[in-house]
Amino acid sequence: MKMTTLFPGILVVLLLLWSWQNDTNIRSMIEQYVDNGDIITFEARYSADRIIEEKLQTLMADSERTFQKAEQKFHPYVLFEVKYAGADNKSKEGVLLWDLVDGEMVINCSSWEKTHGFEDAINAKASSNDFKIIHALSNPHARGRLTLDHLQRDLQADKELVEEWVESAKDKHLIVQRGGDFLLHLENPKMAVVPQTLFDQNMVTKPYSHAQKILRRYTIKEIENISYMAFGSDFAIRSKREVFLPIYSIEFANADGSTLTTHWNALTGRKIAPHYLR
Repeated sequence: MKMTTLFPGILVVLLLLWSWQNDTNIRSMIEQYVDNGDIITFEARYSADRIIEEKLQTLMADSERTFQKAEQKFHPYVLFEVKYAGADNKSKEGVLLWDLVDGEMVINCSSWEKTHGFEDAINAKASSNDFKIIHALSNPHARGRLTLDHLQRDLQADKELVEEWVESAKDKHLIVQRGGDFLLHLENPKMAVVPQTLFDQNMVTKPYSHAQKILRRYTIKEIENISYMAFGSDFAIRSKREVFLPIYSIEFANADGSTLTTHWNALTGRKIAPHYLR
């Protein structure tokens, strides 16, 4: 075999090796296709049949709409065991659940209530100083907006330093200025949270097919980094593992030939809003 025929193949191998070592996103994508065995998932409380039965009137609002199929999918999360300092300055321990698709933290597993704003922080590569501004504006007493003088007083830092932090957060589109006030650049932000998820669900192991797994948009490393930026020097991750939320993808056919696809949380039985509507 001529060397000229081997050379392109060697280049491909070297490129894949470099990508594996240096690009966490590519490594994450490869891992999702080559892993095997069972996954750790929440124990489903609702079946697809039960959801269809209980939500039938909503799904069949159009009398000409017909059921097509229901498929189980697995939505990826990362579960951290963490420790941190509470408001009383005492050490706390718990678990913290993050969505690897929308980048938000789950506040309560029973209701599946989530934060709103951490995805923007991940995409902006927010620093710990950016989060000082975010936390100040998220404080209930701030009511979502503060002047530079108020920020300086709350953060107990030199004015020049606070100005630098404010400009950084503005440049990353995390905050905006309205007159003399600064406010979070989010609709209905929800970021004033303790680093712990209220957790009362059972976990099980389950076999799966690759087609059932929803692809991550964020890596575990990205979520780990934003957690440390957001929760400060007293926050520590003791362990981490990927877990999955079982959901159902339910399809109906409309009379005009279009398809309505809805997604449902198998723990709460509630409809999952599309990402662009959250």
